Amino acid sequence: MTHQHFLDLSDAGANAVAAMIGDAIDRKAARKGWGKGQADADAPLAGKVLALVFEKNSTRTRVSFDIAMRQLGGSVLILDSASSQLGRGETIADTARVLSKMVDAIMLRTDDHAKIEEMARHATVPVINGLTDRSHPCQIVADLLTVIEHGKALPGLEVAWFGDGNNVLHSILEAASLMKFNVRVATPSGYEPDSEFVEMARAGGAEVTLIQDASVAARGADVLVTDTWISMGQADADEKRRAMEPLQVNASLIAEAKPDALFLHCLPAHVGEEVSEEVFEGPQSVVFDEAENRIHAQKSVLLWSFGLLA
Repeated sequence: MTHQHFLDLSDAGANAVAAMIGDAIDRKAARKGWGKGQADADAPLAGKVLALVFEKNSTRTRVSFDIAMRQLGGSVLILDSASSQLGRGETIADTARVLSKMVDAIMLRTDDHAKIEEMARHATVPVINGLTDRSHPCQIVADLLTVIEHGKALPGLEVAWFGDGNNVLHSILEAASLMKFNVRVATPSGYEPDSEFVEMARAGGAEVTLIQDASVAARGADVLVTDTWISMGQADADEKRRAMEPLQVNASLIAEAKPDALFLHCLPAHVGEEVSEEVFEGPQSVVFDEAENRIHAQKSVLLWSFGLLA
């Protein structure tokens, strides 16, 4: 069985991302009415063990990867820095080599993207990015799956982003490059996304517009996306919150979008800050479908990483 690292969407490419989404749709449909812990009929990862390594807290990533492996017939073990030698200074390289002798794949959720790159260099099993400060590719596979499930095609899709130029937006821009949709980014001056991802999207044929006016970004959009404004421990929280306030996704903003526009948020949400309660709980919000789809997306990412998905 071959293996492939999944550190960013471009590691897979457009055809593989499309195959992941198609596989997720099929497997999800085949499980309708089943218990969440019941293995898929083919149990393609029976006997395989996935190590989940957390240097950052998690709810959806932790649970979705655990349930994904159970449904694929495998199992997981969970490590965090507080309860492993990572917390006492063992190197990422040594951790990668040790885990490669003991498990069949590694998921790392961390801060510095250089850590997961080092993990991948030294691991002899698949390494999957569960989140870094640079990107969040597994989240975006789930987001694309959610958008398609709700009747929208990806090519030519108009996506509007509101808020910080963060890791989630970076992966959206990477997806735009691969899947040929457009992104309007409404973000305050000084909080723009990394130019590398903007240039990547444009080079792939996506239209990327960087603006500060939220209503202009929302106009005619198919999908509106935001994320929490303040990350844990950010020193400039009050200043950043003031800068972000005009970008709240609320009823007046979503009214600028297409009537059937969808609202996405990777969660956890701070309702009343980046999104109003009316929108978060409203009929255009698909955030809990999006959260559930982390399971189905993770399954397909795992299968691709094990070389079982074309």
